[in-house]
Amino acid sequence: MGEACIIGVDIGTTSTKAVLYKKNGQLMESHKVKYPLETPVVGAVEQDPEKIYNAVVEVIQSVVKKSKVASRDILTVSFSSAMHSVIAVDGEGQAITKSITWADSRSEKWIEKIKKDWNGHEIYLRTGTPIHPMTPLSKLIWMRYEHPDIFAKSTMFISIKEYIFYRFFGEYIVDYSIASGTGMFHLKNLTWDEEALRVAGVSTEQLSKPVSTTYQVEGLNEEIASQLGLLPSTPFVIGASDGMLSNLGVGAIEPGVIAATIGTSGAIRTVVDRPIVDPKGRIFCYALTEDHWVIGGASNNGGIALQWALDQFGQEEEQGKQNSSDAFDLFAETAAKATSGSRGLLFFPYLTGERAPLWNADARGSYVGLSIQHRREHIIRATFEGILLNLYSIVEVLEDITGETSVIYATGGFSRSPFWRQMMADIFDKDVFIPENYESSCLGAMVLGLYSFEEINSLSAVSTMIGNNHHHQPNKEEVAHYNELKRIYSRIAQNITKEYEELASLQKKWT
Repeated sequence: MGEACIIGVDIGTTSTKAVLYKKNGQLMESHKVKYPLETPVVGAVEQDPEKIYNAVVEVIQSVVKKSKVASRDILTVSFSSAMHSVIAVDGEGQAITKSITWADSRSEKWIEKIKKDWNGHEIYLRTGTPIHPMTPLSKLIWMRYEHPDIFAKSTMFISIKEYIFYRFFGEYIVDYSIASGTGMFHLKNLTWDEEALRVAGVSTEQLSKPVSTTYQVEGLNEEIASQLGLLPSTPFVIGASDGMLSNLGVGAIEPGVIAATIGTSGAIRTVVDRPIVDPKGRIFCYALTEDHWVIGGASNNGGIALQWALDQFGQEEEQGKQNSSDAFDLFAETAAKATSGSRGLLFFPYLTGERAPLWNADARGSYVGLSIQHRREHIIRATFEGILLNLYSIVEVLEDITGETSVIYATGGFSRSPFWRQMMADIFDKDVFIPENYESSCLGAMVLGLYSFEEINSLSAVSTMIGNNHHHQPNKEEVAHYNELKRIYSRIAQNITKEYEELASLQKKWT
């Protein structure tokens, strides 16, 4: 027999990746398959579960085949997955809806009713999931009242990972991590929350059995095993959600350490040793293991806001680029021509509503402080800064709850920009490390798999596997500039809620 290997699979919003690792974390082979988001009507953001199933099959099949590793040497396949998806299935296990993703906002009008009439805040305090259109709780209420025919036909309501595991193993199971993102899972009891289920109009029999994130499943369908290049006896580890495993994959699992991610969206997370919720409802709390809980906030507006700015203000950069990534580098060079703080110009990046820190689907973006002295480079720099200032406000909430943090481990597409990385160190006033292993969710899934098989006795073993590509220390002069802006930024963001709602209402009326 050869050396035992582990496959980490990450079922993401727009792609699925598989990475084959040696037990020491060395990457041996990887493969990624992309798939589209579907937006058939206003507010809908769906995916075809069959395309995602085929992508999972292809990525596993590919890394096994390309690596030439013997199937008997694959210890396990461990999974990461995007959160908050819902698929309605019938009694035969057939999907009767698309996979409704976290970004789907069709349940938006039910949010205030959940909060005001159905004890929404109390549900949050037990489940750790803010009341927001992203949640399966709100999606089920929307489906129950607006599509009662589909709701009545549905035997089960499951996530995309549950759908994959049902196809592979013929049983409905959900890990504590994915379950804790539904808004219907009692964090302390690790069971479905009775009141949340009553509000949603579903029973425990219509939801999968909750299991530990280290739970091992055996009995892989023989035909599928052959297709994947695995033995039918190969055990799978159910794993956790992508955000939780990203924390693990970058090594941000110790007290005082924060993981920051900026891709299309953004997130700030830290690990605690027990479930913690915020009396003000500003953060989420999701399970990683029974002893590790991740608290934090996800922002809708990360790289998507920068891409919007590039589309609007980046004609010069687009003309000067040699390839698709060059335009962003040139955009950063233009931003660097302006001084920090952009001469008092602030950008609020709420182009797609906002989750943390506002939890307001009606929030809208804006530039505030614009004067005749501002030039294009100030607008561009303010855009970079505004995305980070918004994420910093999530850091402030976390520190209000857990105490001072000392270091940031940062990942995502933004991390390729030295300019933006240094800006994060200056705005956050913390050391910023960029891990060498960029497939953090896949690595996190692999480490959780090792932990499940007791190949390691602590998740901290990940620290030997990640490496560091870059380290940025805060520049104290820049920190002083940004400290003057932070207070103003926070007050403006919090004080125009009514205006957000009125503008959003007009925009819907005029669309």
